[in-house]
Amino acid sequence: MQAVLYSKDNCQECERAKMFFESQNISYLEYKYGKDFDRRAFVGEFGEEANFPQIAIDYEHVGSLKETLHFFKEKGLI
Repeated sequence: MQAVLYSKDNCQECERAKMFFESQNISYLEYKYGKDFDRRAFVGEFGEEANFPQIAIDYEHVGSLKETLHFFKEKGLI
């Protein structure tokens, strides 16, 4: 299982997402706001209402940390 994390600095939910992936031994690729993408690219990909972090699992966009935890629970992985 591979995760992709779109994060930004000083984001508690982003840090929680990283801790969750590490606790579950899930490898993840992190893209940082301001370094790897800008606001326009973020809105273009996820929409105006999206917040940080945004997460994809195995190339499928799942959403925020809350949505990701729900995804893992529904799959019986946590």
